[in-house]
Amino acid sequence: MRGLPDASWDPGRPDIEELLVSAAVVDSGMIASSSNYVFLVELQAPDDAEPGYAVYKPEKGETPLWDFPPSLYKREVATYLVSRALGWELVPPTVERSEGLEHGVGSLQLFIPGDQSCTYFDLRDDHSETMRRFAAFDWLTNNADRKGGHVLQANDGHLWGIDHGLTLHVEEKLRTVIWDYAGERLPAPWLQDIAALLAQLEGESTLSTELGRYLLPEEMETLRERGAAIVREPILPAPPDWRRPYPWPLI
Repeated sequence: MRGLPDASWDPGRPDIEELLVSAAVVDSGMIASSSNYVFLVELQAPDDAEPGYAVYKPEKGETPLWDFPPSLYKREVATYLVSRALGWELVPPTVERSEGLEHGVGSLQLFIPGDQSCTYFDLRDDHSETMRRFAAFDWLTNNADRKGGHVLQANDGHLWGIDHGLTLHVEEKLRTVIWDYAGERLPAPWLQDIAALLAQLEGESTLSTELGRYLLPEEMETLRERGAAIVREPILPAPPDWRRPYPWPLI
């Protein structure tokens, strides 16, 4: 596979998760400049003339970390499920898959064509409202790795966040470049979305069942507790001085 494609499937189509799970794998190639194995996969569905593309992160290709348990790909899927439940459309559709993939089980995330050179630092001035939403989302999901290059602008102008393997830990680990809005209060509609998410996490809901496949019970409980704390005190936090609050590298 040569280069990055300039088109892929529409992330808003209702069958996109099913396509990512079941479409035939036509080709794949490794994406360089990553600490873990990452592949761009070409997919072909029987009823679609045009192929789709996805980013594949196999469990077998993960570099072990001292502060996160293995199977980081599960956090990629879980973070997408949180974004989907909020209705915020911040994370491209992401599923767990093993069938047809050379390196076995991992996450498969819809590839978003766009300007790969743009980063948070290039986009923040013109997209401050969306960046505030990213700040809130990273706070909620305890994102330990929001680099500047982990915010992408699609060809249609929509902003997406990628690389969520270091999220949803039980310990406080927020590391991000998006501290610009510290001290600002979250808008009431966002708090309503978070409250609705918390309601979905109670009992044997569909969302609880889905997330339970990818998160430990204590991680689920920490997500609930963090969400409830945000609703009570919805002020975006400032970078703490007692630990490293910025990812490295920044891009």
